[in-house]
Amino acid sequence: MADNNNGTVTLMTGGDIGPVYAPTEEFAELIAPVMRQADIRLGQCERTYSLRGHEPQFAYGPGGQHSRLHPGMAGVWNAAGIDIVSLASNHAMDWGPDAMLDTVDLFRGMGKIVIGAGRNEEEARKPALIERNGVKIAILAYCSVLRDGQAAGKGKAGISPMRAHTHYAAEEFQPGSPPKVISTPYEEDVLALQADIRKAKQQADVVIVTIHWGMRLVPKTICTYQPPIAHAAIDAGADLILGHHAHSIKAVEIYKGKACFYSIGNFMSTGSPKNSPNTYDWNLIWLPIDEDCLPPNGRYFFPSHCRMTMVPKIIMSKSGVDKISFLPAYINHRGQPYAVNHSDPKFAEILKFTEWVSDQHPHKFRVDGDEVVVETVI
Repeated sequence: MADNNNGTVTLMTGGDIGPVYAPTEEFAELIAPVMRQADIRLGQCERTYSLRGHEPQFAYGPGGQHSRLHPGMAGVWNAAGIDIVSLASNHAMDWGPDAMLDTVDLFRGMGKIVIGAGRNEEEARKPALIERNGVKIAILAYCSVLRDGQAAGKGKAGISPMRAHTHYAAEEFQPGSPPKVISTPYEEDVLALQADIRKAKQQADVVIVTIHWGMRLVPKTICTYQPPIAHAAIDAGADLILGHHAHSIKAVEIYKGKACFYSIGNFMSTGSPKNSPNTYDWNLIWLPIDEDCLPPNGRYFFPSHCRMTMVPKIIMSKSGVDKISFLPAYINHRGQPYAVNHSDPKFAEILKFTEWVSDQHPHKFRVDGDEVVVETVI
């Protein structure tokens, strides 16, 4: 546990959580001792835990069938000591509002704070408000990868949205090549997000925005809608942005002295079971899965680069965010993340990869023992 007497609070977080193999508690075995060092632990939920709900109409898509699990498989959340759960996910409404609301009630019954989803718009947009050691922290959650009708509304259950429009421009001279993709945020969602942040800023010393967005699996690529949202959030008073959904580490950007993690990578998840070493998105991009991750011994069904991940560590005080760092981590063939120390060759590999995905954005990293410090003055 972090030092409770120095007027600071430490938050640790990881990316997507939702293994589909029981007992799920074992997915936290290697990372739980690290997470216990924090005062507050935040997690992103990629599943619903319910016996209710209707069959998804998009079951051919990624994860539809496996996104509803028996409530008994929620044990990983206690095993990892997660205190705050974001349900702002593209999977939270896969089985309809009943399964999602059962999941909200389940987590609350476990003593956890749920953000990003709820019985109506007000509940979905409500921040987690936590006070530790005299420091007040607000955490807001949003999702950009929603299907039509899944956003919460007045009197309507759903997810807190931060949506984007997508347009395409053909590249005619190379038949079969992808078009130029232009994505822009919904103006009304940006204004609502900024209003939420300003309201939270009146209640807390630190405001953190966690957001499910971006392009999954493809290394490095940042969608064009993402930086405008990140900058608008920081302009409104957000002190830190934590992104996920891509299942892969993406850029770290410093904007006006604040950090945006566009994607912090996977955490305790397996993906939908596969038997082939190849996986693809759309009809265009093929990505390999390491052989050791496949059955009969493996159970991690993501591309090779998605085994690299991180555990952001945020130290806060009444004056704001004092220090931002991340612990490089790696996911073994059994889907278990573990922190790597600086003498492990994987430490340098993960840092090099994070430098590469960040090289189009202002940033500066500094190694400090087994952590990588994100400098906010560059």
